[in-house]
Amino acid sequence: MYYFCAQSSSQKMENKNFKYISRIDSPKDLKVLKKEELNSVCQELRTFIIEEVSQHPGHLASSLGAIELTVALHYVFNAPYDRIVWDVGHQAYAHKILTGRRTKFRTNREFKGISGFPSPKESEYDAFGVGHASTSISASLGMDIASKLKHEKDRHVVAVIGDGALTGGLAFEGLNNVSMSKNINDLLIIVNDNQMAIDPLKGGITEYLIDITTSQTYNKIRYKIYKMLKGLNLIDESKKDNIIRFNNALKAALTRQHNLFEGLNIRYFGPVDGHDVNELVRILTEIKDYKGPKILHCLTKKGKGYEPAEKAVTEWHSPGKFCVETGEKTTSNSVSEPPLFQHVFGETLLELAKNNERIVGVSPAMLSGCSMNIMQKEFPDRVFDVGIAEGHAVTFSAGMAKEGLIPFCNIYSTFCQRAYDNVIHDVALQNLQVVICLDRAGLVGADGPTHHGVFDLAYMRCIPNVIIGAPRNEIELRNLMFTAQQPDMGPFVIRYPRGAGSIVDWRKPMQLLEVGKGECLKQGEDLAVLTIGTMAIKAEKAIEKVENEYHLSIAHYDMRFLKPLDENILHEIGQKFSHVLTIEDGVLQGGFGSAVLEFFADHDYSVQVKRLGIPDNFIEQGSPDDLYAMLGLDAEGIAESIKELMQPNNKENISNKVKISANNIQKNKSSFINRIFKGL
Repeated sequence: MYYFCAQSSSQKMENKNFKYISRIDSPKDLKVLKKEELNSVCQELRTFIIEEVSQHPGHLASSLGAIELTVALHYVFNAPYDRIVWDVGHQAYAHKILTGRRTKFRTNREFKGISGFPSPKESEYDAFGVGHASTSISASLGMDIASKLKHEKDRHVVAVIGDGALTGGLAFEGLNNVSMSKNINDLLIIVNDNQMAIDPLKGGITEYLIDITTSQTYNKIRYKIYKMLKGLNLIDESKKDNIIRFNNALKAALTRQHNLFEGLNIRYFGPVDGHDVNELVRILTEIKDYKGPKILHCLTKKGKGYEPAEKAVTEWHSPGKFCVETGEKTTSNSVSEPPLFQHVFGETLLELAKNNERIVGVSPAMLSGCSMNIMQKEFPDRVFDVGIAEGHAVTFSAGMAKEGLIPFCNIYSTFCQRAYDNVIHDVALQNLQVVICLDRAGLVGADGPTHHGVFDLAYMRCIPNVIIGAPRNEIELRNLMFTAQQPDMGPFVIRYPRGAGSIVDWRKPMQLLEVGKGECLKQGEDLAVLTIGTMAIKAEKAIEKVENEYHLSIAHYDMRFLKPLDENILHEIGQKFSHVLTIEDGVLQGGFGSAVLEFFADHDYSVQVKRLGIPDNFIEQGSPDDLYAMLGLDAEGIAESIKELMQPNNKENISNKVKISANNIQKNKSSFINRIFKGL
């Protein structure tokens, strides 16, 4: 084991001589190499990934563990005609480099750069879009059966599932369907077992059986015996299943080990060393044309080849910038900076748990990501990591709530989409007190459209019995958490963004909030700005800018709760203002602004409302600052929207509340704004 030598700059990395990968622009270039050269390819890939990710942050440890498997797959199979589906997608960095994206790799996860996950829009080699876990088996089975129906008999379909993805319920549903349809699919499932989800199998007998079951001679003999028995009418397809089960049972008896796939009637090969590229090539070559579904179990090490990552796998899953030579990370630990929202959540949860023994914590494989590990250290028996299983996390929480506990179930906003029925049927319908904390709400940045948490406001507000709150800062988060664990609160959703807040001195005594009550942050006369969540901070800066430049008087309301809305505030606004601007970091369709519009319509208020939020399309990757600026949701963009909303259609003073046609503005927005503000 060794550390790789550090490069002093990205330019040095660019100029570094990679003998093999510098000549590989597609898998065709890889295939011309000798098998003896593949180890060198793997070494260069590992060096390249470590050096690039050290300067252009991304997911490191998972991809380091999948390099040999990636090289073997592209050496044996004929992608993109053969379909290779990665699950989870962040283990596919070597795949991207080998499929023509080496020179673009430094733009990985950056604004206008390549995606950190497989994306068919980006490359024909990315067979299926993958950002959420456990989808590969279902998608690959569909592809394989589609190929059969289209008479593409020479097409191979491979599902590569690993890094904990096999803990997801969808993976088991897919496996069940693979077994049920075994006579019409030839799917190859590769389990990339990095010891994070499945215990590895060991032993000399196991290795011996691998050699036998993957040898051409053995399988020819077995097939000849099968044909002979079938010709004598001593075996049919159902009896063939019994033989497969016997095969697996024999392996288990000899090795005194059991594997996850027994009883599925799927041919099982393994476990094999996932870092022996030549052996992987041999095995894949042998089994790729076997008829029927099959599973190859590969044992790999997450972080393979970089000692710091091997020793601290979780920490190096997505480490940020770091020094390659020392493993030292480039981080800011200044006590003068506001904390991360996730850290405030973790510290506050521990504080609440100390005073309320009914509180328990639940997380679907994100204990450190959401900082629930802070509570776990002190109360290990009251914190539960259920794996990549969001639906189970919610229903598991509902079961504990039914028995009188108060679960804080923390799920990233984008992943809670996978638990929607569980929220409705198992929590809300029974009005159970489950506190669902949606971390990473809003635009999350580099992980892009698969991870942006922009749908939760819209999909949660239509569910009966659910309270929905969004804090504008760290103190408000603490107060919402304190309120949510009070008696008889019922289902309570708290959503907050990724990243740092805005208050350094956030450890204030927690206060009980009145549910459904917002707060007027600033009085005004000309315009009412309504915000929810941390968009209040951007709005404050925009309001200050516009008031200073154009002498407007703008009121600002932090609504705090999407459900129930503060109707007293809305009545006040409807009676006082003719211009209203709503601002949210969720989708416009059905979100916060829609709720405000519905209220004004239902109560016959004639108010011109402009809504700011996420438009009806998927938002690309990039830093949150870049993305909010692109959408006009930064302070500058909000200020421009305020000016636009307050434009008069005559020469009266800008502070006059005159309603103008939004359609006319859209037809020629630029010339209209220039004409109105000329001379102001």
